[in-house]
Amino acid sequence: MTSSDARLPLKRALISVSDKEGLIPFATRLSEAGVELLSTGGTAKALREAGLDVRDVSDVTGFPEIMDGRVKTLHPKVHGGLLADRSKSSHIEAMEENGIEGIDLLVVNLYPFEATLARGADYDEMVENIDIGGPAMIRAAAKNHAHVAIVTDTEDYTVITDALAEGGTTFDDRKKLAATAYARTAAYDAAISGWFQKELGDLLPRRVVIAGTRLDELRYGENPHQPAALYKGTEDRPGITATTQHQGKALSYNNINDADAAVELVSEFFPPAVAIIKHANPCGVASGDNLLEAYERALACDPVSAFGGIVAVNRPLDAKTAEEIVKIFTEIVIAPAIEDGVAEIFAKKKNLRLLTTSELPDPRMGHMRARPVAGGFLYQFMDNGQVFPEDMKVVTKRTPSGEEKADLLFAFKVAKHVKSNAIVYVKDGATVGIGAGQMSRLDSTRIAVRKSQDAAEAMGLETPLVSGSVVASDAFFPFPDGLISAAEAGATAVIQPGGSIRDEEVIAAADERGLAMVFTGMRHFRH
Repeated sequence: MTSSDARLPLKRALISVSDKEGLIPFATRLSEAGVELLSTGGTAKALREAGLDVRDVSDVTGFPEIMDGRVKTLHPKVHGGLLADRSKSSHIEAMEENGIEGIDLLVVNLYPFEATLARGADYDEMVENIDIGGPAMIRAAAKNHAHVAIVTDTEDYTVITDALAEGGTTFDDRKKLAATAYARTAAYDAAISGWFQKELGDLLPRRVVIAGTRLDELRYGENPHQPAALYKGTEDRPGITATTQHQGKALSYNNINDADAAVELVSEFFPPAVAIIKHANPCGVASGDNLLEAYERALACDPVSAFGGIVAVNRPLDAKTAEEIVKIFTEIVIAPAIEDGVAEIFAKKKNLRLLTTSELPDPRMGHMRARPVAGGFLYQFMDNGQVFPEDMKVVTKRTPSGEEKADLLFAFKVAKHVKSNAIVYVKDGATVGIGAGQMSRLDSTRIAVRKSQDAAEAMGLETPLVSGSVVASDAFFPFPDGLISAAEAGATAVIQPGGSIRDEEVIAAADERGLAMVFTGMRHFRH
């Protein structure tokens, strides 16, 4: 074990980077400290243009770059310089016998495979952006971190420049850099294997790697005793990891989880729409002719739960809607953009966080999601299932009206984003009762009705909001009791997946009460 306090001086550095941000100041500092610079291709050119002395790797190896640069650093004089254990006399002798010079610092940040993928490059270009020499050198240097420092992130340039001022790198410096390096090559390989799997249409491959880059270290997780951080995955999807925060304190783990749920839900709707989320469940969702109307109708569904909630909108946020939002305490507001005056309105509420997304995720486009279990994780494609009018199978004597069909589809979209068991009542394009997360579907039905009664009382109405509404269930009714409860509350039409062995009993109960009911054949469990 190398002493963590001893410092190793830097005499020779090999630099080969695609991301040249901060390169020249960093390399200049190395040169000023007397570090010899070795480099390849475009990096060497950039360093020379900045007036720095650079030695080409091909001069070191005695072999030219060939095959369009595919072969340039895969050579014993490079890998020997990186891998030599300088505490072993046999390694030192091998270096001397073969003219191998030690490399004390490797700076490599790989071909931009992820960026090339994000811009939709074709197959051949993707293949050309798979780096071979870079990962090989990184892994070699990281393995030999007892003697070599490896830098793979531009943000770690300061680790080296700070070390130069102290006489060299410590073992702890190099060990941390090596850990970062192996994580980088693992993430790089994950992006490549993920691309291959997509090309092959293989959603559930024999082996899968999940990788991410830390965006933010959070104060804590769901609870104060749980460490947590936010990471961006290798897949480029609009949403919470691509937002800009304009004001307010840092987001918490629960804020981010709720905000993600809000963005995904509001993206389901094309007309102006608002979703209000609390603990990852919607407490009000509505569409309207404009955002103000949609917000007021969403809030009316459950104004008590909306306090301290997350508000997401699917249109640029206007000042009139913003003025209404700030009338109650709101944790976060998320919008694709904000119009003039909105920032000034929210600035008066210092604890409110304002986020913009630039674009909303496409609900039709899914991606893989993982959930940890003891010793591993569950892995599935996200629920991007959608139901259209032609998918609705009428199973009752009465056919739903045009207005009921529109509300049924609206309710089923919302139900997809409610924790199971989920029951959602909708009337005129707005939720009027939501029951979530209960062990019994009947209990979810009763909770939704009770909430609609509370909301009606708050509005000075004697009739529950669910009267004359339609109702959606995320899964089939296993017994008629849940449907009967909905009918007694005033629902006139039902949408559910169907598929229960008691479907006929449930259909008969609907017919007895004059309900219209449609089956979708699609379930939306959300656990």
